[in-house]
Amino acid sequence: MKRLSLIDKFLFLVNSLLATILLTSYLSYYISPNTISIIGIVSLSIPFLIIINLFFVVYWLLKLKKQFLLSLTVLLIGYQYFNSFYNFNEKKILLNDDVKIMSYNVRKFNVFKWIKDENIDQKIYDFINKKQPDILCIQEYPPSKKIGFTYPYKHIKARKKSHLGHAIFSKYKIINSGSLNFSNTNNNAIFADIVKNNDTIRVYNIHLQSMGINPKEEEISQKNGEKLRVRVEKAFKTQANQVELIKLHMAKNNYKSIVCGDFNNTAYSWVYHELKEHKNDAFEEAGKGFGKTYDFAFPLRIDFILTDKDIAVNNFKTYDVKYSDHYPIMARVNFE
Repeated sequence: MKRLSLIDKFLFLVNSLLATILLTSYLSYYISPNTISIIGIVSLSIPFLIIINLFFVVYWLLKLKKQFLLSLTVLLIGYQYFNSFYNFNEKKILLNDDVKIMSYNVRKFNVFKWIKDENIDQKIYDFINKKQPDILCIQEYPPSKKIGFTYPYKHIKARKKSHLGHAIFSKYKIINSGSLNFSNTNNNAIFADIVKNNDTIRVYNIHLQSMGINPKEEEISQKNGEKLRVRVEKAFKTQANQVELIKLHMAKNNYKSIVCGDFNNTAYSWVYHELKEHKNDAFEEAGKGFGKTYDFAFPLRIDFILTDKDIAVNNFKTYDVKYSDHYPIMARVNFE
């Protein structure tokens, strides 16, 4: 076998560096941003690092070089991330007694005309009415908005003097509901106890702290890079505190539960790891492809439906409709 050329030696040096970074970044799944503040930012790099290391595996294999083992080994160590990155486990089970649950960040129904198309609010209503979810969780719901669909039961919560709320709509009876009332933010988590036949299930609709960055418009340069880093680290610390509140609340719940919402973070983060504890990710159970839920060039999945282990996930779908900066997701579940 021939020795490596100077170019290949340089590429292997780069490969070694990026493989080491990927291996280290796996720790972000287990370390709270309150412990190491930069760890949340590191977690954002995991999907990019996976792709780059896959490229190196293919590159060295094509050149018949044993150097492919480095990235391959690191990727195998992090095999648990692959279902979150790209899923092949699509299910198409459609049962009459399934419960269809949808989560959708509607971005205030485009009230500030971020999308130039007309009647975005009506298009959102029409889409939801067509899909007919049995339970609907909406983030960034303006409480003063006239509702364009009919549900017999609902729980809507907004802060005083705020135009940003959250809502749970249900075809089944809501016997109890409430709000966790995050402090110093418009983000929040609400819940509703919903009865179907003889079963009661608690549904959480959560919206974790936003990073306050528009990746399409934000200028990332050396000049403002430090400001962006501080802002993102602060947001991740706030998310960690919000997750701790949610988990304390969930620990007092005796019902089966489903967690829906916009986590403003990825499936490689500590906050996702904590919320997923003892739960299944509906996308990983029944979804297909990248599961992209945010309108960005790279496939970002930051919206989730997590179900208790004994709740069957029969189907999962991400809908490619651009009526918001998020895409709606819906799972068909059976909890009886």
